[in-house]
Amino acid sequence: MRAPVLAALAEAGRERRAAILVTDLESGVGRVVFETDALVSDPLGEELIARFRSGRSGLIATASERVMLTVRLPPPRLVVIGAVHIAQALAPMAEIAGLDVTVIDPRTAFASAGRFPGARLFAAWPEEVLAKAPLDAFTALAAVTHDPRIDDQPLADALRAGCFYVGALGSRKTHAKRLDRLALLGIEPAQAARIRAPIGLDIGAQSPAEIAVAILAEVVEALRRRGASA
Repeated sequence: MRAPVLAALAEAGRERRAAILVTDLESGVGRVVFETDALVSDPLGEELIARFRSGRSGLIATASERVMLTVRLPPPRLVVIGAVHIAQALAPMAEIAGLDVTVIDPRTAFASAGRFPGARLFAAWPEEVLAKAPLDAFTALAAVTHDPRIDDQPLADALRAGCFYVGALGSRKTHAKRLDRLALLGIEPAQAARIRAPIGLDIGAQSPAEIAVAILAEVVEALRRRGASA
């Protein structure tokens, strides 16, 4: 493998960027394609887009070549703002689904090891934690404290970072007030429109565990349909 290809793959790993190594099986020549590239103009565009969403590597054959697509996606993360009952159910389920989960809540009565055994848990303000582990395009953020003092800033940060999923607990009336506050933080309406609120797929969930299922399903949907039009 040539040095420029290795360097590009290393860069993708450091920066948590999705990349595909495209190797021509006849010549052995490889090239690296990033998810942020203009894929529609690539001769393998549709196939590359599908592979970025599925995360699956594989061999494909065209009329002129046989190529191996080796997909490298950063491990997806889920940041849960709020160590509440919903988070207690959501954290272990999300880990089973393959997400790297972090739970953050400055309220020590909620953010305790007894309530979240084995979880990556921070009893601190989200801004402090996220300054050391910045949000990115392969991070989902779910704000479930129902407290604007805790939820609003990480929601704004998630939108600016281009997180693949941003969800917030609350009714439509509550969310309307949230949008006003986010506007004061400099969030444009088009950005704020990305927030999934009320959070979770509409499955009629009632209990904290059912709401957690709805949230996780929505997160997985957003991960696997990145870049897809509505």
